[in-house]
Amino acid sequence: MSSNKVISVRQAYQFALDPNRCQDQALWSHAGGRRFAWNWGLCRVREALDARAAEKTATGVAVTRVPTAFDLINAWNQIKKTDPRLSWWSENSTYVYQQAFRDLEQALRHYWKSRNGERKGRRLGFPKFKKRGRCRDSFRLQGKSLRCEDNTVTLPKLGPIRTHESTRKLSRRLANGTARITSATASRTAHRWYVSFAVEVQRIIPAANGQTATVGVDVGVRHLAVLSTGELISNPRPLDRSLRKLRRISRAYSRTKEGSAGRRETAARLARTHARVASVRRDVLHKLTTRLATEYGTVVVEDLNVAGMTRNRRLARAVADSGMGAVRRMLDYKSGWYGAHLVVADRWYPSSKTCSGCGDVKTKLALSVRVFECDRCGLVLDRDENAARNLANLVAASGEETLNARVRDC
Repeated sequence: MSSNKVISVRQAYQFALDPNRCQDQALWSHAGGRRFAWNWGLCRVREALDARAAEKTATGVAVTRVPTAFDLINAWNQIKKTDPRLSWWSENSTYVYQQAFRDLEQALRHYWKSRNGERKGRRLGFPKFKKRGRCRDSFRLQGKSLRCEDNTVTLPKLGPIRTHESTRKLSRRLANGTARITSATASRTAHRWYVSFAVEVQRIIPAANGQTATVGVDVGVRHLAVLSTGELISNPRPLDRSLRKLRRISRAYSRTKEGSAGRRETAARLARTHARVASVRRDVLHKLTTRLATEYGTVVVEDLNVAGMTRNRRLARAVADSGMGAVRRMLDYKSGWYGAHLVVADRWYPSSKTCSGCGDVKTKLALSVRVFECDRCGLVLDRDENAARNLANLVAASGEETLNARVRDC
């Protein structure tokens, strides 16, 4: 009897668009409409907050209610056909304005939760106005007309738009009834428009992937990952290799005249270079995590404080360039998809200071020491490989009570 189970998961499918000139102008128009609706709604929210503050100062009781997304949508529908300044609203899909108001409401909710200490992470600021050229060009759409067929995607008001790549992975799921598109977000990165579909997918989750081997993964800067098997995964360092080019383009940009065509062209070159850096890093991380989740039955990683590591001015750029924080995040969901077992070692587990041969723990081990030498058994091993072996050994010893606090299953 198969122990596989079918569950519904939320998954994103992203495709690069290849619009013609009219469709490209329409995409820019939709992004501008979303930006206008955000600013329009934020003005009314600020007016309501100012009124509440005045009422509380005068009478001690605030009566004015802060408008919700539903209130903003109703107010927008009442004035959009009567205000001559909004005669252009019908050029864009009505979903653009509705989703902008919902995004504003969510941003306000996150701000209040962060201010009241109900939200983890850094403290968020109050939502700001969006300015063209200063914010990300994007908009979100909903509706039953969202479709994906062959090498085209269909968006409300925009119609069918060709894509640079095949969409058959999502098309097959939609045709089989194992997927349903809930929304689509179009965004611009450098010179290219992308569409990302939020999809509810019926996935078959296996109880196990058929692999029995356990692997410890020590992520780092010198190598992207060192496996307990001794394999070294090279770090492509896309930002470090592109720094010379980025500096050259940045200097050229600073010499151009503000508002000139040359400045826009140089800015586009700079954006394309940054986009390529991010794409190379993302590609390597996806290939590594997919391989780990499919070739090994148990994967052991550390719970690293990446945010704290980036506060070290000497390591910040190298840590961010490696993308080591994304390895843990990707393994979280891919291990479930492919039936692997993910184990996260405690943040304070001394994997680098412990001898993988005899278990002796050093009191201190400087980061500059790249070779581990055990004073007890004489083991000499690369520092990162020693840490990876300790992570793999942690699973074998996890049944002992002394190690129960060092292991957390995901």
